[in-house]
Amino acid sequence: KPHFLTISPTGQYVQETLLVRLKKQTGNEFLTPIHRLDRETAGVVLFCKRVESRGAYQQLFAERQVNKTYHAIAPYKKELKLPQTLCLHLDKGTPFYTMQVVANAKANSQTYIELIEHNQTWAKYRLTPTTGKQHQLRVHLNYLEIPIKNDPFYPTVQHKSEDDFSEPLQLLAKHILFIDPLTKEEMSFNSMFELTL
Repeated sequence: KPHFLTISPTGQYVQETLLVRLKKQTGNEFLTPIHRLDRETAGVVLFCKRVESRGAYQQLFAERQVNKTYHAIAPYKKELKLPQTLCLHLDKGTPFYTMQVVANAKANSQTYIELIEHNQTWAKYRLTPTTGKQHQLRVHLNYLEIPIKNDPFYPTVQHKSEDDFSEPLQLLAKHILFIDPLTKEEMSFNSMFELTL
């Protein structure tokens, strides 16, 4: 999925969605996304082709049986101890479409964060979430004071026009790995996109 494309029809995005494009392209009316990616995030998304097997794949995500890896470009912070596992309690923020960290509350989100490379200013990070809270990776990196490059919500909400595609969020769903519930084979999918420093 490219940046700026929503997965399913919502609000003002009805025709210009990944689902509508794929249904037209494949002629398969039964296509259903099995999980979600934010409009701003690019990368691997899984769709189910048959109604009867949809539940088995959605169950995988519900039971956290899917290993997802993301790449992000964010500021390089030399004093940050990596790799590390960050566990935080996330809840709805203000405005309503953002999330916030709640201090002294039981963690409900977890991300393993590794440094891939850096050029002293920017760094590429590998993010492996074990939970799937809304905006989790964006909030986690912002919490570490390394907000993802071009993030329109964190640390501050910037209202950009809907047709401004000049600065995509530097977050990529890079890899998905799981045991297929029907064939019992290991399935592995990689995005062809690459984020560069």
